[in-house]
Amino acid sequence: MGKPWIVLVFVLLLASGLAKTTINYFSFTTDQNHVKDLEALIATFEKENPELEVKYTTAPFDSYFTKLQTNLAAGQAPDVFELNYENFVTFASRGTLLALDSFLRQDTSLKDTFYPAALNAFRQNNSQYGLPITFSTVVLFYNKDLFDKAGVTYPNASWTWKDVLSAAQKINNPAQRVWGVYQPVQFWEFYKVARQAGGGLQVSPSVQIDTPANREALRYLVDKVRLKLMPSDAEMSGVSNEDMFLNGQLGMLYSGIWMFDKFSQAKFKWDIAAEPGGIRKATHFFSNAAVISRSTKNAEAAFKWIKFLAASPITVKTRIERSWELPALSLAQRALLDAYLKKPLPANREAVFDSLQYAITPPVVENQSQLQDIINQELEAARLGSKTPEQALADAQRRVEALFRR
Repeated sequence: MGKPWIVLVFVLLLASGLAKTTINYFSFTTDQNHVKDLEALIATFEKENPELEVKYTTAPFDSYFTKLQTNLAAGQAPDVFELNYENFVTFASRGTLLALDSFLRQDTSLKDTFYPAALNAFRQNNSQYGLPITFSTVVLFYNKDLFDKAGVTYPNASWTWKDVLSAAQKINNPAQRVWGVYQPVQFWEFYKVARQAGGGLQVSPSVQIDTPANREALRYLVDKVRLKLMPSDAEMSGVSNEDMFLNGQLGMLYSGIWMFDKFSQAKFKWDIAAEPGGIRKATHFFSNAAVISRSTKNAEAAFKWIKFLAASPITVKTRIERSWELPALSLAQRALLDAYLKKPLPANREAVFDSLQYAITPPVVENQSQLQDIINQELEAARLGSKTPEQALADAQRRVEALFRR
């Protein structure tokens, strides 16, 4: 007869090898183009951490937060999930996130790993609640061929609003279905243009929307419409501003660095510059973070995963090679970013990092969607000419004040 204790030990060892800790991960930054990229990263992570396994689910951005809220309400929160900056405040305020301070005290190197604005965006009440996994900024795209045809010097770091309007007027030729510039008149553009004017949107502790500087900013945005330097809705005929740029119909376009791949298909020469300013420069800063649910039973495992997502060299390499947004690393990690800078289009990729000097975050409150809806409605009225910029901002001020009195 054999030795049963040997069999028992073998069974126990086998069982312990199968009993992995599972990390449930919910993502909106992983679209259909990057599912295989995520799966490859998970395979690498699990190889490095054989005691852990990651199970993921994804959802499009427009339905992600509804599904996340439903899961949280049902007590089925994922261990790790993603938040964009604009929704972070709501979740942090409700106590649904695990503070990461104890982990960061143990791993002090992480403090210098990330671009400071990206890391600080996910702090509240002096605690860190997320690690930034991606960032992007808005830059000025320009069509070199149209600039050359109009005899206009290309945009550079010293450009101001005046230069934009002057170049747009020289390039503009609606009869040939070519327009000088396209800059949306909406919340995301207005809050940074207001800062460029020396003002800015403030909603706490007091509401400051209708100010002299902000009026100047909205007049600048609306002037592009009034002077017909931008195509009207009818002239666009349902074509997006990005497609109009790709078609060679726009001299300049304010858009995000996520458009690089699409515009690489253009049949004309193009490049980018950091956004021109008014009395100062400012640009929109987008960032997404990986956070840990406060209810997780696997906090240490979850932190390993979000650290891998945010700062692992293989993750950085994958994001850059696959154009899966841009890792939120500090310029001290320049060696990891060299592959990004060496890509041929656009030639002036340095402008992406130059613009980080001027990146600002929007005002964020718990009832963020209502705030944005009010401001967008008033900006749209100014764009369409049913209200003057002054009337629109006065009405926005009044309505936002009422919102916060509720």
